[in-house]
Amino acid sequence: MSEKKFKILIVDDDEVIRETYVQIFQQKGADVIGAKDGIEGLDHATKDMPDVIMTGIIMPRMDGFQMIQTLRENVQTREIPILILSHLGREEDRKRAEAMGITNFIVQGTMPPNEIVDVVRGLIGAGNIFKISFDHHDWDAPRLSKKLSNSSFTCPNCQEKMLMEISLKKDEKGFEGFLKCPKCDYSL
Repeated sequence: MSEKKFKILIVDDDEVIRETYVQIFQQKGADVIGAKDGIEGLDHATKDMPDVIMTGIIMPRMDGFQMIQTLRENVQTREIPILILSHLGREEDRKRAEAMGITNFIVQGTMPPNEIVDVVRGLIGAGNIFKISFDHHDWDAPRLSKKLSNSSFTCPNCQEKMLMEISLKKDEKGFEGFLKCPKCDYSL
């Protein structure tokens, strides 16, 4: 059985890097769209609705962070998974990405392109992960809280309200779930 074709938007002002990844992803069977800066990337993201976006950070006209922020503010594009491919690998950029919910931050040249393709495929699979808020007073939540010794369903690290994160099983027959803090990623 062949793998489902996916659509990726690659945003980078470095033409060599952008075109290299365009070719790599095309060879892997993806539909690929290239953009040279955040403005073009934003335009393609809203018109073409890719399954995943891979972007650089420093670009003319609109940088990667500004593009990500704008995408997250749009109800149509806020859930598109994003991978940042950083040329500089600055720690402050990594922290800023994490604050924006981007956990896939790769420094250019530290990972072979085929592994980056695997990371992207994993991000697309992450579309089968759902975060659900619930009221800790409703239904069986009070009974569950007694079993977990956490009567308020708050994170013991940062006191943020925990969410239920469920994912579709690989055989797509049922779900698996756990409680997770949306702020610090602590899991129960």
